[in-house]
Amino acid sequence: MPVEVTLHRAAEELTRGDLASVLRARQRLAGLVGTYPHRLDLRDKLAAVYRVLGNTVQAGRWSYLSEVRDDLEVLAFEHAYKTPVARLTALNWTGGEDAAETATARARLMALHRATTEQIQDELAVAEGEPGRSWVACALIALGLAVLAALVVIGAITAVGFGYRILVS
Repeated sequence: MPVEVTLHRAAEELTRGDLASVLRARQRLAGLVGTYPHRLDLRDKLAAVYRVLGNTVQAGRWSYLSEVRDDLEVLAFEHAYKTPVARLTALNWTGGEDAAETATARARLMALHRATTEQIQDELAVAEGEPGRSWVACALIALGLAVLAALVVIGAITAVGFGYRILVS
């Protein structure tokens, strides 16, 4: 189905206003955004549907790259998706900043990519700085494995001895 026909149907369903129609409009628009992730107008329409549904987090998510957006919705989105990596993933943006239609969207994507890079570098620095297991922990693990092996050997000897006594008697 062509994009314009799908948009027209979604608009009709949205104007009906009943929950089932609004949910169908949301589904249509989400499909369009998945197919055309670089079209900011589709993202804006999907954000409008989420506003009708009262979902500020998703409205902020889909209007995040828009020229005009509600600060409370953006804060709700950023609160729900706490890290830059989570936000970038949630935006479902494919490609780089150059694929964005507007300078505002490009600037926001660049800032988000920068923050994502910083987050990943910080996580790598922490992971590299973590010490390995201490020798005490390794010694306790070795001792536990030795005790377990001894118990297995004792159990096997007991089972063989019991079986032997049954056969002999």
